[in-house]
Amino acid sequence: MALIEFQNVVKRFNGSAVLDGLSFTVEKGEVLCVVGPSGTGKSVTLKHLVRLLTPTSGRVVFDGIDVASCDDRTLESVRGRIGYLFQGGALLAWMTVAENVALPLEECTDLPDGEIARRVERALESVELTAAAEKYPAEISGGMQKRAGLARAIVRESDVVLYDEPTSGLDPVTSVTINGLIRKLNRTLDITSVVVTHDLQGALTIADRILLLKNGRAVICATPDDFVRSDNREVKEFLAAMKGETL
Repeated sequence: MALIEFQNVVKRFNGSAVLDGLSFTVEKGEVLCVVGPSGTGKSVTLKHLVRLLTPTSGRVVFDGIDVASCDDRTLESVRGRIGYLFQGGALLAWMTVAENVALPLEECTDLPDGEIARRVERALESVELTAAAEKYPAEISGGMQKRAGLARAIVRESDVVLYDEPTSGLDPVTSVTINGLIRKLNRTLDITSVVVTHDLQGALTIADRILLLKNGRAVICATPDDFVRSDNREVKEFLAAMKGETL
């Protein structure tokens, strides 16, 4: 059974469908990259997984649990298993990197201080950021801020990490570093990753499968090799647009 299932999900805002019958699955332990034109519902899709949004119709299922209809206690348990890396990193400026990473443990668990410190140290080590533990967000680069946000997303030892444009605003070299970390954490920590990205080259490098969304629907969900070789016209148009070409 898939770990995550979207079953014919529709989401309407003011009568307009942003998701329009979206169906796909995510298998345990895989990296699924979600790509597509701007405004096609990629970030909206992520928000449904942690019930920041609920479907107008259809079901979002996490490990057998209907996320939209479960009770608050079950939802809290689901959210505890899912880390979320926001597009801007969302670090608190008045806290050090280590304090930012510790925040989910301090707010959502009863762990003793020593265990929190141990987990923070391990998370920072995983993203190669130990040396910046006592620095403030303004004192580190954009790429380091993303890595700090990633450490915070994994510090609860999550089963799943959701990435919303993890390489947005980063230079190509730093983007390669972040993509490498996503793949590394997937393998070393047995994390399931859902990555919303405009970085197609990165997606082709790190993904087990790539899901192309258009107009709130799934066009294709395929391995990187099958994706680039697809005869589907919408896939071809998307690949050409990414290369600045026209069909």
